[in-house]
Formats: sequence, C-alpha cells, structure tokens
Amino acid sequence: MIMRYVHLCQHPKVFQAVTGLQVTEFDQLVKEVLPVYAKAERARLDRPGRQRAPGAGHPFALAVRDQLLLTVVWLRLYPTHEVLGYLFGVSDSAVWRVIDRVLPVLEQAGRDTMRMPDPGKKHRRTLEQLLQDTPELAVVIDSFEQRVQRPQAHAEADGYYSGKKRQHTLKSQVAVDEPSGRIVDVSDSVPGPTADITLLKRSGILERLPAGVGALGDLAYVGIDKLHPEALGACPRRKPRGQPRAAEDRAYNTAFARRRIRVEHTLNRQRRYQCLTQTDRHHRRLHTERAVAVAGLVNRQIDHRLPA
Repeated sequence: MIMRYVHLCQHPKVFQAVTGLQVTEFDQLVKEVLPVYAKAERARLDRPGRQRAPGAGHPFALAVRDQLLLTVVWLRLYPTHEVLGYLFGVSDSAVWRVIDRVLPVLEQAGRDTMRMPDPGKKHRRTLEQLLQDTPELAVVIDSFEQRVQRPQAHAEADGYYSGKKRQHTLKSQVAVDEPSGRIVDVSDSVPGPTADITLLKRSGILERLPAGVGALGDLAYVGIDKLHPEALGACPRRKPRGQPRAAEDRAYNTAFARRRIRVEHTLNRQRRYQCLTQTDRHHRRLHTERAVAVAGLVNRQIDHRLPA
C-alpha cells in the first residue's frame, strides 16, 4: 500500500512523477472535486430501483482522496488493473469500480476548467506585419491520434485504420487558448482516418467561439475561414504546386508557427499521460472521458504555474 496519499505526499518528486501534479496542485484538485464526488455518490445511492438502503454493503477500502489518487495515477501511467491494485492494496475489480466512479467526476471537473477566451481582454503582442490580417485573440486547434486494439470485424477495422499512422487509431481534437495555453475545448473521439477539417466541422467549436475570437490551425485546416468567416480563421500558406515557395510565404509561415507552437506544448503535456499515449486497452471505450479528464489536469498545472 505504498501508493496511499499519506505516504506518497512525503516524497514530492515521486508524487509528481506518478501523477503529473505537484502535491499542492493535487490538494487543490481534491478540494474542488469533493463536492462533485459527493453529489454523484448521492445520486448513485438514491437511484430508483436500488435494492439496498444507503450505507449497506461493504465499505470502500480507499478513502475518497486515495480513490482520486488512484484514478490520476491510472491516467498518468496507465498500468494494468492488477498492477494498480497491488500498489494500492486492493483487488483489480476494486480498481475498476473506483475508476468507473471517479473518471466521470474528473471529466466533469475537466470541463469546468474549459473557458473560451474573453474578447474584452485582448493582449496585443508585437507581431510581424505579415500577420496583421490574422486574429489578435484566437484559439489554436490541433488533433492527436492514439493507437487502439484492432477490431475483430474487417469492415469495422478498416474504419479505424489511419494511413498517416499506419495503425488503427482514435483521434481527438483539442483547442487551446493562444495567450495562456489552457485547453478550452476537447472534441468527442472519432476514428483515426477522419480528416482534421471534418472533425472540426463535427465538433462545432467554431460556432461556439465568442464574437471576435479567431481560430488558427495547421495545413490540415486549410479553408477554415470559409467554414465560419466570423471566426477569423487562419492557417499557413501552402506551397504552389510546381513552383518554388515565395520568400514572403516562408517568412509568414515562420511567424505563424511562433503563434501556434503553444498548442504543441499543451498537446505534449497531455501526451505525458500514458492513458493517451499507450495502446488503448479498453476497446475504444471512455476515450473522450479520459481526454477531457486529462485536459482538466493539464489546465490545473498551467493555472498553478501562470504568473499571478
């Protein structure tokens, strides 16, 4: 039972390595999540058709704080339930029950951290004149893929085979606030072959952007300005077919890359959580919930480390 909070918090470096959070960040997470967890537990205990009265049954082996710790460690390291149960001193079935209860709570907490940029608080930075027509305040959009187990049915398997990754994958789209690097939106997960621009349309994020807030993307989002002109979309300039790239286009793309690099840093923070990096072991279930829960943890890291 070496992974209980009371022991692990005494070793801050180890704590951060296995959770991705500093002890103070995790403590703040527990403080914010406890009311949501309590509400979910009341709904579970008071559900219609429940055969036992509240309080009946075997008590949980783990306190709520340790249940949250177990779930965050699972998101970070993605061990098997047997290994995680051994570390926390519970059975593998108990691990699954804990994750099944806590993951929706962390997903909700993750969504609570996502806030669209406020157009009334623009912070105009010195940018190259090349970018004068791109939006001052914008979210940067990108996607990532995670390898999944190959579906048994050939027709279904073909629907998940990504030619880009040369394996069966799920794809998630992430929108990041450019000034702060915070995640403001995570799309529902879709099969890997789905084009980024198609996923952008399905997610509906452009329609949810506040007036005056733009959207930036890489070359996978060429044409974004035609989808929702009010969103002030922008992307790099393509090389003309059969012609050399103009010098001003190279300079534009370099300046543009400096603006959208923040989403790469944020995606890298997400991908440090092995539940989004290792091959998915849950047959494509709960993928969106995991991505949103991890987004909330990443936002808490960013909020804690932003200058006051």
